[in-house]
Parts: sequence; C-alpha cells; structure tokens
Amino acid sequence: MAVPKSKITPSRRGMRRSHDKLASATYIEDKDSGELRRPHHIDLKTGKYRGRQVLEPSED
Repeated sequence: MAVPKSKITPSRRGMRRSHDKLASATYIEDKDSGELRRPHHIDLKTGKYRGRQVLEPSED
C-alpha cells in the first residue's frame, strides 16, 4: 500500500495551492464613450471595436 514518507503540513499545502486562485476580471475605460469594457471586446453601448462600427448602437 502506498504511504507518504512524511505528512505535508497545512502551511506547505497552502503554499502549493496559492497559485490556484481565480484572477479577477479586467476592465478598461473606453476611449470614446468612457464606459468600462473588457479588453479586446466590443463596446456594447456604442457598437464599436477598435474605432470601427461593428454593431448597431444600443438605445438604453
């Protein structure tokens, strides 16, 4: 039967798991509208992506 040579302490276990956390979502301020949006995504309020009109602007 496989048995570990030594007990792994909670501290060492925590150090190993410290990189498993989820990163928070990144948001940037849009240059044109000033709204927050995700990088490399279409601004849904204006419908623009990289200065080009891609979608019809939403009327909220």
